Order: sequence, then C-alpha cells, then structure tokens
Amino acid sequence: MRFRFVVGAALASTLAAQLPVGAPKIPANRAKGYATIQVSDLQRDVTYLASPELAGRMSLSEGADRAIHFVTDSFKQAGLQPIVNGTYLQPLAIVEYHPDLEKTSLTVKVGGEAHAYKFLKDFTGTYPEAQTVHGDLAFAGYGITAPEFGKYDDYAGLNVAGKIVVVFDHEPQEDDPKSIFNGVGNTRYANVRLKVINAQKHGAIAVLIANEPNRKHPSNIERLSRIKGIVERYRMMPQQALADSELRIPAFSINDNVVNDIFASSGRKASEVQAQLDNTLKPVALELRGASADMNIVNTDRRIATTYNVVGLLEGSDPKLKAETVVISAHYDHDGTYGGNTYPGADDNASGTAGVMELAKAFAANQARPKRSLLFVVFAAEERGLLGSYYYAAHPLRELKTTRAVINFDMIGRNEAPSAQTQGLMQIDPDTSNELNLIGTNNTPDYRATVAQEDQIVGLKINTKWDKDSALNVIQRSDQFPFTLKDVPAVWWFTGFHPDYHQPTDTADKLNYDKMARILKLAYLTAFRFGETATPPTYHANVADCTCEVY
Repeated sequence: MRFRFVVGAALASTLAAQLPVGAPKIPANRAKGYATIQVSDLQRDVTYLASPELAGRMSLSEGADRAIHFVTDSFKQAGLQPIVNGTYLQPLAIVEYHPDLEKTSLTVKVGGEAHAYKFLKDFTGTYPEAQTVHGDLAFAGYGITAPEFGKYDDYAGLNVAGKIVVVFDHEPQEDDPKSIFNGVGNTRYANVRLKVINAQKHGAIAVLIANEPNRKHPSNIERLSRIKGIVERYRMMPQQALADSELRIPAFSINDNVVNDIFASSGRKASEVQAQLDNTLKPVALELRGASADMNIVNTDRRIATTYNVVGLLEGSDPKLKAETVVISAHYDHDGTYGGNTYPGADDNASGTAGVMELAKAFAANQARPKRSLLFVVFAAEERGLLGSYYYAAHPLRELKTTRAVINFDMIGRNEAPSAQTQGLMQIDPDTSNELNLIGTNNTPDYRATVAQEDQIVGLKINTKWDKDSALNVIQRSDQFPFTLKDVPAVWWFTGFHPDYHQPTDTADKLNYDKMARILKLAYLTAFRFGETATPPTYHANVADCTCEVY
C-alpha cells in the first residue's frame, strides 16, 4: 500500500534524516508520534530505572515501588486513561518465601533401598507451602496432553491419582524438522508449568521433571549453573509465587542420577523409553515397581504482600473497534541487591519499561489514533516467574478474546553477544548492532509479515532464530508467553543475551540507544498497523493449521 501525505517542512526534514535511503515514507497521520521517539528520553529513563536509588527493582522492594510510581507518573503525563477503579495499578498478591536449601530434600525408594538427594546437586525446585509429600511413582511420558498435535496424550489409559508423576522435560521430537510439534524447536507444551497443571488435572499429588536422557541441550540444573552467582542467588534471594495461582502441587526438576535410579525399578533404560516415545508418539506403559518418593519442602520464612502491574489505556478512534485491544508491554522488576552487589537491570528490563513509556507518549502526542484501543502494561515480578503477566492473563482488564496482538519488550537495549547462556547452543552473528530478534512468530506468521512490512521504513535486521530454539526454552521466558496460552498473538521483541545478563554489570551506559529508538519506531508503526488493519494477526498452536494470508 502506498500513502500520500504532506507534513510541515521541519518535521519532514527530521523524518527524512531518520529514514533509510529508499525507504517508504511514513504516513502523515503517524508522522508526529514517530518523530516523538527520542534517544535522549530513553537514556534518561533507563538511567533512572537502573540507578542506585532503585537498587535493582526487586519485586516487593522499595526500589520496585519507586519504579511503579515512575511508570504511573509517565502514564498520567501522557494522558492515558486509568482503568483499574480509577487508578493505573492492578494489584496482585504475592507469596514471598526463602527455601531452606539444607533441609529441602528428595528421597527415592526403589526395591526397598532409599536414595537421598541434595538440593542444587541432584534436584531443584521450590514451593511456597512447606510440606512433605509421599507417594508411589508413576511415569507419564512427557506429561503432555495436546489434542491439536495428532491427539497426542501421555496420560491416555493412565491413572495417576494420588501418585507422584515422573515426566520428561521438554517435548518429543524437538530436534526433528518433521516433528508433529511444529518441527525443530519447542511449543508451549514444553513448559514445566503446563506439565504440572496437566498432572494436577489428572489427580497427581506432585511432579518430578526428569532430564531427557537423549537431550542435545543442557538440563535445567546445567543451564542454571552457567549463570554466575546462581548458588548465592538461591541462598539469598527470596522466591515468589502468586497467592492466587493455578499451581496447587509441588514439582522438582531431577538430575540424571536420580532419573537412572527411578528407571531401575522398571527394568528399562530411560534413554530407550524416550526413544520409543519419540519414534511412536504413543504412551509407554511403564511400571515403576515398588518405587516411591518423599519430597520434603522446607522454607525459613513466608509472607504475603501486594505488588502492582501498571496499566494505562489509549482509547481507539473507531466506535466499534475501540472495544478491541493491542497490548504493548514490558516488566519493570529485576534482581535487586544481595551479596553486596546491586543488579541494576538496565537492559533487563529498564530498556523495555522505558520503551513502553516512550510509546505511550508517542501515541498520545499523535493527533490521529488507531481504530483499536492500545493498552500499555508494565508487569510486576517477571523475574520471579512471569507472575504479573500470568496474573493479568487470568484476570484481564480487557477481554483476551478481543486482544488482537501483544508487543512485549524484554531486553531491547543491547547488541547480542556470545555468552555463557548461548555458548554451543545458538549461533550469534558477528555484528548485531542493527538486529532485532522476534520470538514467537512461528505461531503467528501474519504478525511477522506485518513487522517485516513496517520495517521497510525503519531498516532493522529482523532475526527469528529463537523460534527454532530447543535448548533454552527461551520462548517461555518472558511476559508474552501467558498470552499465547490463551491463543493471543503475542511476540517477544528481544535484542539478545550478552555477558552482562543478570549481572551487576548490566548498566545504563552499555545500551545502544540509537538501535533501541529504531526498535521502538518499528513497534510504533507495527502497533498502529495492528490497530487499523481489517485482518489482525492470528495465533496457531499447530502451524500446520495456519492458512494465514501473509502479505
């Protein structure tokens, strides 16, 4: 589509200087907001959010409260509507607790012999309610029930009521281009939370998530060990969970030695069982004879407190379509201060928070508004398990069935660089100074096509490599993910990992603010398109079902 418009000479000159040579022109009704996005604003806001005054913005801390006030004031100044009982704050109750790493334990009994295991060495996992769970063990494949993928069901013909379920992590055939689970990469069914909820629905009392013996990626424990200071984090940082949570049973992730001990009771090797599952995609009838487990969960303290998602609305211009919503989101929290170090979280995720605030100002400054309404949300407690976005998805302020797209910013300020997170697992281009990763477009190709079309104006390099990730489960690690569980087209905008990820060195001076501004300009144009188009993007859990018109 071509656009014809006239703008003021000064504005036209400014825009011309910002556009790549030969790029399409910006439609006149979007030009003012586009020009409003400024590097100086972004640098100012990130610098404050990552400053010592906010002390790393740990959820429920004073620093997080200051971030909440900062975002609230920005939304108010932009003229966004408060839609939560006259405020910008959606409250959510959080359970905060510290696990006792010495007393939290796992014991597995096989053939009358008891095997005792140590936290972090042999297993990980916490739960907000201290308790001891005892039960016989039952194997349930990958723990997946996925009717849209050939009616795949690990629980078919299996009764696990009152038992502790053992399931493999990830999903079948994740490295097979011909996999029924959308080829190479992971779908939402690789998510541990979904596996636990599925076990819960089938009457299980707890879950043990087993490392896949044939995996080509690090286990959960191996992945965590790549992050510097992870042991200190577990010892010093509080764990948090939603007080109003779907999760009602505990789960531990277990290492290879534990998996081998459990499978010894079946007379079969775990690797053989996984190979059978991957080859047949049928449940494996495996009896764990005489195998039971005791999961002893001990916490040193526990409290319930309230934090907030910050939410503001810009109402759409069309009398009918304004009931529909485009969400622009990020999270404001980070890892706080512990062990004598502050974790400022400039990229993760002061960058995304500043981006949401900047786009709110840009859209508010633009005289023309999209037909659909825009909802700007900055979520709480993402670092503690996507708590703010899971809460919003369960208690939406605008109907999810009429939410047409989600643009989620998490780490949009740096150049992707090789790091411990990605070593041997993902190829990083030598020059990422103009690169943006989109995560989740495999399930919504029309979303990806819209971004690509608008990028003709901005000129970023768009990379979707993380949609093929079967190692780090990156797709489920930011706030767009809970929306996808409700079949909402939601994509994570991400500039990638780097050596400062979750370190005290993630500081404001290291961001590429020029690239960040270009990303936000692309998001501005994309959100405007989502807010106007007669054919908004659609979500397809099984991409084989997609007959989307990609333009």
